Parts: sequence; C-alpha cells; structure tokens
Amino acid sequence: MKACLLKAPARIETNPLQLTDVPVPNPRSGEMLVRVRACGVCRTDLHVTEGELPPLKSPVIPGHQVVGVVEKLGEGAHRYAVGARVGVAWLHHTDGVCEYCQRGEENLCDNPTFTGYTVDGGYAEHIVAPEDFVYAIPEAFADEQAAPLLCAGIIGFRCLRLSAIKPGGRLGFYGFGAAAHIAIQVARHWNVMVYASTRDARHQKLAMELGAAWTGGTLDAPPEKLDAAIVFAPAGEIVPAALAALRKGGVLVLGGIHMSAIPSFSYDLLYQERVIRSVANNTRQDGEDFLRVAAEIPVRMHTQVFPLSEANRALNALKNDAIEGAAVLRVSG
Repeated sequence: MKACLLKAPARIETNPLQLTDVPVPNPRSGEMLVRVRACGVCRTDLHVTEGELPPLKSPVIPGHQVVGVVEKLGEGAHRYAVGARVGVAWLHHTDGVCEYCQRGEENLCDNPTFTGYTVDGGYAEHIVAPEDFVYAIPEAFADEQAAPLLCAGIIGFRCLRLSAIKPGGRLGFYGFGAAAHIAIQVARHWNVMVYASTRDARHQKLAMELGAAWTGGTLDAPPEKLDAAIVFAPAGEIVPAALAALRKGGVLVLGGIHMSAIPSFSYDLLYQERVIRSVANNTRQDGEDFLRVAAEIPVRMHTQVFPLSEANRALNALKNDAIEGAAVLRVSG
C-alpha cells in the first residue's frame, strides 16, 4: 500500500514525508483493518514531523483524523461489520487498568498508544485500530467533512467542556484554525458569545461569518471581560494576554499538545481565583458525545483537500497559516 513515511523528524520545508510502498498491516485480535478514504491534517502531525514531540516510533506514518471503511476483522472483532464507515482518532488504545483508566480518566492513561505517533496512522491507504477505540461516523458528514471532527472537533469539544462556559457566557478563542472553527459552532449552538483573537484577517472574517461577537488581533483586548478563554494556538506568549482578558474566577484552557514557552507574568493576572488548565488527549466519551452534537447542529467544515502525495505541502500550508478551516488528505474514493 502507499503511505507517507517519516523516517526521521525534520523541518517540514525539507519535505521529510516520503510517499512509499509499505506492507498492508494485518489486524490482530480485537482489531480491524480500515481502508482509508480521508485523513485530516492536524498541527499535532506537524509537531510529530518536525520533532517538537519527541520520536517514540521510527519510522512512523503520521495522521490521526482517519475516516475509512472496515475491510477486514481480526479474531473476536464484531463491533462493526465489514463495509461500515468508521473513524480513528488520536487516542488509539489505553491499558484499562491504571488508576486513571479506573477513574474514567482514560485520556490520562499511564500506558496509552496514539495514532500517528506511537503507532502508524492514517497518511496511508490502510490502518489497523482496536475496535473499541473506533467511532461510527454520522451519515450527515461526507468523508472530507468528517475527518477534522476526529481531533480538531473532539479536542475543541473537550476544551469547551473544561472551560465550564454556560449559556449566555462570554468565551474567548485565541487562534482560529480547525479546532476553533468547529468549536465556535458548538458554542453558538449553546448560546455562548465568542470573542475571537487571531492574527490573520481571513480567519477573523471566518470567525465573524460563524457568529463571533467580536474579532481582533492575537493580543488585542476584547471589549468585555471574558468568563473563559481557550488558547488554540501553540504560542505561549498568548497566555498572559488571555489571563488579562478574564474576569475574576475565569478559566483559561490551553488546548494544544505542544506549546512554546510561556513567559513570566505578574501574579496579579492569576490572582482572584483565575484558573489555568491544560487539555490532554480525550476520552472515548468525549468523542461519542461530540459526534452526536455535531450531527445535531449540524457542524459544517471549511476544508482544503490535498491528495495523499502532497502531505508535505499540506503541512507546510498549515505551518504558515495558509489553511482556512481544516486541511484534509484524500486517500481513496
């Protein structure tokens, strides 16, 4: 099968992903083989490719927003029939026995595996995945629309939950890429007012089209104090500005798996019971709940589609903020 293989991390400008032939994987007990139709391009893929996340498997096939069709079942796998359309997300498997899994916090599992990072992912014509960590894809979404829901959507949804925002509340978004442009649709569905701070005028325009109450530059102060804010951009220098925008008792959620260094800031920005919390991965329940809400709304994605052979170009565009909405690789029909 064709796959984009990363043999060693390197700057994306050097085109480190190599389109090559690799063997089709064989599903083991409890797993399924999925023929990939589409795979979303995520900033985490860029962090893996450029080595900002330390290599844990080499070589590796990136990609963790996978939509495809079940082609073969491993022994004992029965949750989905051959031919079913399914999705594979970042959280590939957990041990189920550590203290975090036992408390229902599987996103914090001590021994997890991650799609496209510690196991091969969806920048390929086939992928294997444990059936218990695979999602049914709502019929409301075409393949290219569904792919970004599986990370940008699910993580954005978890960020919204952890922000504790309530209907009628004021919520700040810092950065307006794939996750934010999905999350704003959920927030507006919940009657939340969104204030979007982003450096790109195109992204500001998209935020307004999707119902933002205000847009401004990345570090601009919104016109009102915020009940909560989410930093989607992987830029630590945003954190002090976002804290300054919060009301007393406000919550700041950091939505990325990687972020540049956060500069020192005055304790006054954190005082009065403001809270900073990070988001780590997601639970399967997050995914199930989000896909149900997304279909109810229904969420609509702005996508830019690339062939599998142009995965390097897609990641280059993502790095340079040249994607409006989400980038998606079309792998097969």
